[in-house]
This record gives sequence, structure tokens and C-alpha cells, in this order.
Amino acid sequence: MANVSCQSFGKTKEGQEVDLWTLCAGDYSIQVLTYGGILRSFCVPAAEGSRDIVLGCETLGEYEAQDRYFGALIGRVANRIGGACFDLNGKHYPLAANNGPNCLHGGLRGFDRAVWEAREEDGSLVLTLHSPDGEEGFPGTLEVQVTYSLTEDGTLTLDYQARSDQDTLCNLTNHSYFNLLGHAHGSLGDQKIQILADAITEMDENSTPTGTILPVEGTPFDLREPVEIGKGLAMDHIQLKMGNGYDHNFVLHHQPKGPMKLAARATGGGLCLECWTTQPGIQFYTANFLEGDAGKGGACYGFRSAYCLETQIWPDAIHHSNFPSVVLRGGENYHHTTTYRVTAL
Repeated sequence: MANVSCQSFGKTKEGQEVDLWTLCAGDYSIQVLTYGGILRSFCVPAAEGSRDIVLGCETLGEYEAQDRYFGALIGRVANRIGGACFDLNGKHYPLAANNGPNCLHGGLRGFDRAVWEAREEDGSLVLTLHSPDGEEGFPGTLEVQVTYSLTEDGTLTLDYQARSDQDTLCNLTNHSYFNLLGHAHGSLGDQKIQILADAITEMDENSTPTGTILPVEGTPFDLREPVEIGKGLAMDHIQLKMGNGYDHNFVLHHQPKGPMKLAARATGGGLCLECWTTQPGIQFYTANFLEGDAGKGGACYGFRSAYCLETQIWPDAIHHSNFPSVVLRGGENYHHTTTYRVTAL
């Protein structure tokens, strides 16, 4: 069981109090903000003693000013909804177009910009959020709970639950940027990635899924065996050009929820990071749009200096009948679990 503590992290521009929660278990520790449910740090044992492997901001003001989603909880709907609209039960719902023609990560003020309620429960941190009917254009009042847990073997678990009073869309994830060489290292070096997926969902020039499922065989997306990330990025493929690098949903299975399985494994700097999930997809994103962003402790986060492993229902699922459903029926429970485990190589 982790030791849990809390301290103030300041006030938002609107004057809301924000807390910084710390969980310590053995040689591992995390920091989580009530603003955005942000995973601000993940410190792990390394050759130099302790190493923080997630990117983040130094101050609350910097978090409020940035649009990179550093470490944030994402909702109501992670990733893109094409055309920034959807139809449900015969009704049309327009949404904010905040990513070209798409609605991205819940809209203009998604869950990443909310101040969550927080409490300790049996050595874990429980965050809750009330999302009212119509918020960012989505129907139904949604009650959300995300629990952060940390164990002495380096396993960070995020358990997501939600319930709506009417039919809506729900697809929650975490948008942490990882660099196993340390958050301030500045490059990916020779880190390797393995993603246990046979296919990706094809996207168009707007990063909107086309509905086509592309086999990874013979492409830069064949990461079923470990591949040096930089070598994969250097390959020639139209999908890499469209995404300015890796920014793609890898197909883990075709059901909205499945058994817990290993989705991805990254190695580098003497560490191994495993991502396990019940979700049907994982978005592998190589920080293709960072451009010298200010980070913790004076760090500078440049182009492709980290990567995200965002477990999710496939993007734009509401528009593709062959994708796992993103619809949460009124009165039913949304529940999925993702773990990130860091160990020495």
C-alpha cells in the first residue's frame, strides 16, 4: 500500500484551489494534480538513484497555458471525432472543432482542464468528476471516477469508471508523455518500442480514421518485435507522413472491453516499461508537435522527445460500425483498467 500525502499547488485563473497528491511505494513515487487529473511525475529507481520518466510543467499557470495534454486525464471522448459532430438515437450533436475538422480529446474544455475532487482510499488516490448534461455538446450527466494506485514493484494502475443518466459517448484515457531516459533528456536516443498489434486504423490527411483497418505486416507499424523508435520514424510510409510521425491507433482487439493483456513494451536507459490494458486500442504518439515547450525544472521539451501510450476505444468509433462501440447506454457502467509497470532491465 502506498503512502499518500497532499499539498497545495496554487489556484487556477478562475480561483479554484488545486492540490498536488503524492503516492510513494518502495522506491517508486508519483505526483498527481487535481487539475486535469494530471500525472505530473513518475519517479522510478535507476542507475543514478531516481529518475522522473514523464513530462510535465513546473507551475499551474504553465499547465493552463499549454495545449499538449501533459499527463492529463482525457474525456469525455479521447482522440478524434470526425466532423466534430455525431448522431445518437436520431438526434444530431454538434461539437467543438478544435483539431482541424475534428473534435479532439473532449473539446475546448475537456476533462484535462477540469478540477477533480480527490480523496485517499486504502492507499490509492480516487479522483471524481461531475460532467453535466450538454457539457462540450455531449448528452447526459456523466459521473466519472479514476483511481490511481502504485505498488512497490513499480506498477502504476489507472482504473476508470463512469455512469451516465442517458445514452452518451465515453472513452477515457491518460495522456502521459514517457521518456525512459528521463523527462529532461531531450531525445528518444536508442529507446525501443514493441506493440502487440497486427493492424492499425488508417487515417486521412486530417488524422481522421477512414474506417479501413491496415495490416502492419511490411510497414513501419509492424512493432510486434522490438524496434528502435528512431529507425521506425525514419521509414517511408504515407501514414507516417500524414501523422508527422507515429500518431496512430493500434488494434489490440475488436470488443469494447477485453481481458487484461500486454499491449506495449518500451525499453531504454536500463529500464523496461510495460503497458497492460483491457482497452481495444492504444494510440502510439511520438510527440511530433512539441517544439521546445517549457518543462519541469527548466527542461525544454523538443520535437519527438517522448512518446504516449494512450489506451482507448478506437478513434472516431461513433462513425464506423466496424469499430468497437463508444456508446455508453444510460444506467450502464463504463469500466476499464490500464497499468504501466516500470522495472530494471
